[in-house]
Amino acid sequence: MAFDFKKEYKAYYLPPRKPELIEIPQMHFLAVHGKGDPNAAEGAYQQALAKLYAVAYTLRMSQRAGKEIAGFYEYVVPPLEGLWQQSGTEDGSLDYSRKQDLEWISMIRLPDFITEADVLWAVTAAERKKKLSCTDVEFFTYVEGLCVQVMHHGSYDSEPETIQQMQQFIAEHSCAADHTASRLHHEIYLSDPRRTAPEKLKTVIRIPVRRI
Repeated sequence: MAFDFKKEYKAYYLPPRKPELIEIPQMHFLAVHGKGDPNAAEGAYQQALAKLYAVAYTLRMSQRAGKEIAGFYEYVVPPLEGLWQQSGTEDGSLDYSRKQDLEWISMIRLPDFITEADVLWAVTAAERKKKLSCTDVEFFTYVEGLCVQVMHHGSYDSEPETIQQMQQFIAEHSCAADHTASRLHHEIYLSDPRRTAPEKLKTVIRIPVRRI
């Protein structure tokens, strides 16, 4: 499917505040895998974000660097996303009191014309320009499939209340959560927590499901 962030925004990035079932197609991302508390100052998660954005904007501005990417057209860099899991929890749930044990894949969506070779170029170019090691930024394909999504309003720590509503919706619609090694709890961050009050944060939450 061709990438058009403006056309896709409502369906994939602006769900209602009540849970809904949706089928998400295969998408390509820049991604960094890691583990640990995402709130740790200068921790692995914060470092991953710096690398992701460095490579994402290198690709976005590639024409200015003299890089010709086949099929390129100007686009808006999509919001930050994250896949999350944690050992020792049931059914893919997350224990927010053990943030140090969180395992994550931080991601930024790519247009379909961006190839793995283009990403390798951007990693090298970003390292050279930003003086920042970006070798762990990879081209990542995610097949999400059927899931329940909702728009969460509020702090990240208040997400369990919204997730409980999602779980009730899943049970009422003849589905079951389907967390596996390749289908994870998914969040999309529409607000910048550095500039937005916690109670005003907007986060898309997705839970993978299967029909029963």
